[in-house]
Amino acid sequence: MKKWFLLVLSIVCSTVPASAQQSVALEQLLSAPFPENLTAAKTANRIAWTFNQEGKRNIWVAEGPAFTARRLTSYLQDDGQPLSELNFSADGNSIVYVRGEGKNASGQFPNPTTNPAGTEQTLWSVAWSGGEPKKVDAGDSPKNSAKGVIAYVRDGQIWNASLDRGEKPKQLIVRGQNHSEEWSPDGAQLAFVSTRGDHSFIGVYEVATNSVRFLAPSVDTDSDPVWSLDGKRIAFVRRPAEQRDTPAGYFLQPDKPHPWAIRVADVSAGSVREIWHSSVSPDASYPFMAKDTGGGVIRWAADNRLLIASEEDGWQHLYSLSVEGGSPHLLTPGNCEVEQWSLTADGKTVLYNSNCSDIDRRHLWSVSIGGDHPAQLTRGEGNEWGPVALSNGQTLGYLGSDAKHPARPFLTKLSADRGAQALAPETWPANFPSQQLVAPQQVTFKAADGVEIHGQLFLPPIGTAKEKKAALVFMHGGPVRQMLLGWHYMYYYANSYAMNQYLASRGYVVLSVNYRSGIGYGRAFREAPGRAGRGASEYKDIVAAGKYLQGRSDVDPSRVGLWGGSYGGYLTALGLARNSDIFAAGVDFHGVHDWPTDNWDGKNISPELTKLAHESSPVTSVETWKSPVLFIHGDDDRNVYFTQTVDLVARLRARGVAIEQLIFPDEVHDFLLHRNWLAGYRATSDFFDRRLKQRSDGSRTTANTQ
Repeated sequence: MKKWFLLVLSIVCSTVPASAQQSVALEQLLSAPFPENLTAAKTANRIAWTFNQEGKRNIWVAEGPAFTARRLTSYLQDDGQPLSELNFSADGNSIVYVRGEGKNASGQFPNPTTNPAGTEQTLWSVAWSGGEPKKVDAGDSPKNSAKGVIAYVRDGQIWNASLDRGEKPKQLIVRGQNHSEEWSPDGAQLAFVSTRGDHSFIGVYEVATNSVRFLAPSVDTDSDPVWSLDGKRIAFVRRPAEQRDTPAGYFLQPDKPHPWAIRVADVSAGSVREIWHSSVSPDASYPFMAKDTGGGVIRWAADNRLLIASEEDGWQHLYSLSVEGGSPHLLTPGNCEVEQWSLTADGKTVLYNSNCSDIDRRHLWSVSIGGDHPAQLTRGEGNEWGPVALSNGQTLGYLGSDAKHPARPFLTKLSADRGAQALAPETWPANFPSQQLVAPQQVTFKAADGVEIHGQLFLPPIGTAKEKKAALVFMHGGPVRQMLLGWHYMYYYANSYAMNQYLASRGYVVLSVNYRSGIGYGRAFREAPGRAGRGASEYKDIVAAGKYLQGRSDVDPSRVGLWGGSYGGYLTALGLARNSDIFAAGVDFHGVHDWPTDNWDGKNISPELTKLAHESSPVTSVETWKSPVLFIHGDDDRNVYFTQTVDLVARLRARGVAIEQLIFPDEVHDFLLHRNWLAGYRATSDFFDRRLKQRSDGSRTTANTQ
């Protein structure tokens, strides 16, 4: 399949003759449309996705057999309003979607353009045939029923609205924060989660009687409801109650097991029974990562079997479990991790992407719910992810990229004779500089404590082998992320990959580091002891990366810098604070600088743990911070408080450290405006050029503290 993938890319992408090689423009690298939200209709051979092209976000669709793509919406401005959560109607004749993002802690919607008219997060529907989208209501998380009713969440409550009849939306008035709604197959009932602080229930709303009942309510936390294919039963997860003084805080709390169980309810009878429970080992904990990067903790498949995620063997894998109980059967074996899974329309086949057999890439696989040996659908030097089966049962949609080509939507056949068809090739920029880019090399090195670390090394295509170059360490955010040997499947990190290519094109040796606490290398690596506010053990990997670069014959050891965003910003600041002797300059995008003051979901953290978290933070090492730094942050950041940067800048100013800053008023964490990405990356490149690149006389530029 890989040869077809490359053939298609060679057709849709422009080529640049070797004689025409020139410096790559940042605008070119960020010009390709980024695809997301790939989804297929249940009853028609139709597929839809979103493109974000330089901030202009739109829905695109295609229909078999020709699958000629067309743009369905006309949002033609870089206005900072994302599109998400595409849902086909039951008949496939319309699509419901969300425009905008949710509120911050102050109840404000993101407004990165500072539009005096304000913004909101809204639901819209658009006909497959085209025309102007129709506003449904404010809210998010839309789910379409078989009867043409949309269930959605608005301010923590579930609402219903008719897709076609134009009736006034109706609220389901239920105490608590209600979410995770799921329609029964016939559209007659709606299951949902009702969160009540320290416990939660599974509720079932019956449309005909306008009534709500709860399934085996308890003091525990119930979640993840899924309907049986015949609509008679619901499976859900139960996690045991915790003492009210239990320490909480993702980056600070002590590691401990999080046991969980699966229960199945007979909806009409109201009876509930436990069919399985995990062990109490840490590896058997509730698979939180399956919610973040996967396809759900449990899914109801064919033959009355559940598809469940678990890390029981130390890796995120999929298992098949009978709804009658028994032991789960491992479907995806190996020292590798599974992501982004879905089921075919008949529920008999699981489609997923993983790094099995290629640990620093992603490829597509399939396996029957009954447990046959997994079949690898794609392979080679590209990355493929997000598989969805079309309703005809013969066609597979997915997204794919490689080292020199950003993500594109593709179609292929589920049969043995596979060839890839690119969707919407006309959207590819004519001047995209694929031929001028480099393929990063896979490298490994060891930290001081012996932990093996993977990275991607970008070597500049210019300069001589004997020339000593400036070098940069890049660190992803998350930290539950993994950079790949090619363009990334997430928008934020696709931009980061483009920036690393840009820096390499400007003569820098760039090492992208997959430090411990990231994904892809097993649970023990991700849940490494002492990580984050528990001791910053992952910082050992950054020091090892810096020393790796310093030891290369093509690197000037005095000109090594580092950059990263979010968690990568934290590690950037930590590197400059603790080791200005290694790292000569750094760019910190919206980083955490003091763990105890960014513990936004925490409580009951002991004084000893608070002290350790503070000592694991950059603010405790400002006395040894000598190297210049550029801070880039949006002041409506909902992930990392803006005060993290305010506080650290004040501390560094007091010590006379050279500081530069680029602040985006009203921008959020994952920049919503394309022009802000460009501005941030231009400032980064300019900063490193002034701080790390030598003048003809061998000196480097300096700047006053701001």
